[in-house]
Amino acid sequence: MKQKIQSILFIILVSGVGCKNNKNNYPVSPTNAKADSYIIETKPFKIGDETYKADFGTITVQENRSKSTSRLIHIPFFRIHSKSKNPAEPIFGLAGGPGQSNMKWNRGFAGTFLSKRDFVFVGYRGVDGSTILDCPEVIKALKRGNDLLSEESIKAIGRAWVSASERLEAEGVDLDGYTIIECIEDNESVRKALDYNRINLLSESYGTRVAYLYGLKHPGQIFRSAMISVNPPGRFIWEPQVIDNQLKYYANLWLKDSIMSKKSPDLYATMQKILNDMPNKWLFLSIDPGKVKVVTFFLLFHRNTAAQAFDAYLAAEKGDPSGLAMMSLAYDFIVPSLMTWGDLASKAVSADFDSTRNYFNEMDPSDMPLGSPMSKLLWGPLSFGQWPIKQIPEEFRNPQPSDVETLLLCGSVDFSTPAEFATKELMPYLKNGKQVIFSEYGHVGDVEYVNMENTRRILSSFYNTGVPDTSMNTYIPMKFNVKWGFPLIIKLALGVIILVGFGIVVVMIWLFRRYRKFHATIKVA
Repeated sequence: MKQKIQSILFIILVSGVGCKNNKNNYPVSPTNAKADSYIIETKPFKIGDETYKADFGTITVQENRSKSTSRLIHIPFFRIHSKSKNPAEPIFGLAGGPGQSNMKWNRGFAGTFLSKRDFVFVGYRGVDGSTILDCPEVIKALKRGNDLLSEESIKAIGRAWVSASERLEAEGVDLDGYTIIECIEDNESVRKALDYNRINLLSESYGTRVAYLYGLKHPGQIFRSAMISVNPPGRFIWEPQVIDNQLKYYANLWLKDSIMSKKSPDLYATMQKILNDMPNKWLFLSIDPGKVKVVTFFLLFHRNTAAQAFDAYLAAEKGDPSGLAMMSLAYDFIVPSLMTWGDLASKAVSADFDSTRNYFNEMDPSDMPLGSPMSKLLWGPLSFGQWPIKQIPEEFRNPQPSDVETLLLCGSVDFSTPAEFATKELMPYLKNGKQVIFSEYGHVGDVEYVNMENTRRILSSFYNTGVPDTSMNTYIPMKFNVKWGFPLIIKLALGVIILVGFGIVVVMIWLFRRYRKFHATIKVA
């Protein structure tokens, strides 16, 4: 029963994100392959009704380019050819993460640009390719205990990070090779292999950090760079004060909704009440407050799932915590399998770790009901353990001036990469930068798909002319009303399971009676 309910919520949470897991086979590099050598297989590739020529490739690179004796690893790459006879500068895609693949881009979104340009994806080392920084020790620690964000639990996760890093190093992995800088050089190796002079970049979330540093490191190779949900240097840590302010911003939007304001006159107060005194059980299902907080934070990334989170808290205030139980139950199924944890640690720690901070204490202030649960979960363990990796050079850990033509697309209620960070911390350094903020949009999925034609027009015009065409950019108000909220879903799921169970019992009783009647007939005969 527990796994069935988890599966239902998992489907809800990942639906509508816009990414498909398109599994493709990439050629295997020969055993005698040398650094920067590559192998390509060309095959037809369908996007909707259109068929394109595509190259499936694998490139061999050094694990750590700063060491001449570094071992070699193999990275997949993928190019969809434009049908144009004279294609313009290609687009290299950089997806979100860290800890997630760069080979799962939505086909339709990439297809937007294929009339004029090739589209290229290069795998993220540590997630894609021959070396994957899996950490089963961390996954196990993330699932254990009854209070995820307690000191005992965070200490256990810290010990798991240490054990995982020691195992990987014993297996011959050079963790210092798994940084953003090395990812940039992987893209450079592919750019040269495919014989491109200059390229465009299209990046999302974590990928925007890669794109920005790419422009600093190789400005002559980047023509134009479009960033969706922008992550400036230093912002892999979600700060609790920012999250608290965003909750209050949502509460103000809620108050303007005449229907919702009648259900709760103060959304922030509703959440504060439940978060400060969360029930520990609904029926026979336990509720872990730390797991609920983490899932809540993920749900707040996008406007539709944010509305579902608010609906669950509203129901809990009225005495029905079933939605919170569903969120707690789903955590084990969703969050531990969401990332390749060793890659996340390597990219984030090498870029943004600050040894002077006590993340465990700072991420959960007593006067902020939600705090910063994901920062406490990810960065808090570093107060009790470590991930042994050198930090990237200081010049790439702080904002620096860039001449690259850059477009920033941001949502005004993005809990992961708030628009104001891009405005205040990155725009001043972009000499040729432009920013478009979409009101009441959240993270990447909202920017790309709430008004998909608008986003596609903005991006296409920017790549073609350097000027984003915002003529279709219209205000789409936030909708808080939820038809299929978690409380309803979990009750329906339980109802179905109970009915199925009851049906099985009825069938078993019927079969048993038939069996007895059959044997009784034989005895009489």
